[in-house]
Amino acid sequence: MELQEIEVLIDKNGQVRVEVRGVKGTSCLDLTKDLDAALGGQVVDRQMTPEAFETEQATVRQQHRQ
Repeated sequence: MELQEIEVLIDKNGQVRVEVRGVKGTSCLDLTKDLDAALGGQVVDRQMTPEAFETEQATVRQQHRQ
């Protein structure tokens, strides 16, 4: 099992950046949903990592094999 990690970075201007590592697919959004809400719920920018697309592609391949 791969290590799952959420890193919260706050710059000197108070901008908060949340980075998720070790989570494949878009389940990272579920992991950060409560954190986003606690920080005010206003997401200014969201950038998905290559990991966000890995599970979705793997799931499609598995469905075709069955």
